[in-house]
Amino acid sequence: MKILLHCSTPFMLAHGGAQIQIEQTKIALAQIGLPVENLRWWDDSQTADVLHFWGRMPITILRLAQAKGMKVVVADLLTEQGSRSPGRLRRQKMLSRILERTLPGSLVSQFNWESYRAADACVALTTHEANLMNYLFDAPREKLHVVPNGVEEVFLEERPATRGPWLICTATITERKRVLELAEAAVAAQTPLWIVGKPYSDTDPYSKRYLDLAARNPKILRYEGPITDRARMAQVYREARGFALLSTMESLSLSALEAAACKCPLLLSDLPWARTVFGDTVSYCPIADTTQTAPILRRFYDAAPTLPVPPKPLTWVEVAQQLKKVYASLINKS
Repeated sequence: MKILLHCSTPFMLAHGGAQIQIEQTKIALAQIGLPVENLRWWDDSQTADVLHFWGRMPITILRLAQAKGMKVVVADLLTEQGSRSPGRLRRQKMLSRILERTLPGSLVSQFNWESYRAADACVALTTHEANLMNYLFDAPREKLHVVPNGVEEVFLEERPATRGPWLICTATITERKRVLELAEAAVAAQTPLWIVGKPYSDTDPYSKRYLDLAARNPKILRYEGPITDRARMAQVYREARGFALLSTMESLSLSALEAAACKCPLLLSDLPWARTVFGDTVSYCPIADTTQTAPILRRFYDAAPTLPVPPKPLTWVEVAQQLKKVYASLINKS
């Protein structure tokens, strides 16, 4: 059973969780004995039994892969849709149905909504996103599979550590992650905060505002850029007082899972993905301004040493084993 992996966004253009997810999935699939390659668009001799595509797959490519005898797995991250209110989701569904009835088929096909229905399997990171694939795009229930992200073994190792004064936030410095707003709340609440990450662009105005704020508040805000050494990152989580991620939208945060693996208390935006994955084992904060966020951040900081430990996430090998079952079920149906 040979697997091909493909992605809609080049890694060189946008670093982040999706890149880690795909890279770690490939490594883990190989570790459990599956032949796995990245799709080489220039190689007309490449073959596979399963094409696993991350993103909303173009329906024309999906049909071509199936015509070649491959089973197609679509693993889309419904990050934006998964963070919308029920009312907005109803309006989105209504609008898409109107467009399907009124626009020419050639135009509707450009949205690639049909890919969720035509794929042999759809993989979601949470039950919430699986339900959305069915509700918004009519993905058949029998084709839906929930396979979460995992963490590397280094984050699950039991290592001695003493928790220090810093809250940690691991995120790309961009508006969606609300790093600047979290930093402003930390300054207002006088809660030491360490941001680990980098902006998509050094010229981005949003990141410049954060860097200026950090430079003016060195006793409260710590910034040294990204940490690429995974063992060191795990140790940072083990020594952190708590983890905070107050983004406007997420699919299933890898950094939150890594912090959870290191038994770090979590403060997350009150969004469906977080409630679905962590339930009542973590703390929540509404997406609000600094005046509302600062006291919540302060209470979390003060209570962190006594807060419960989040549930233990899967390893990437365990994730790969779940994916192997999905692949095998498709091939067995043949």
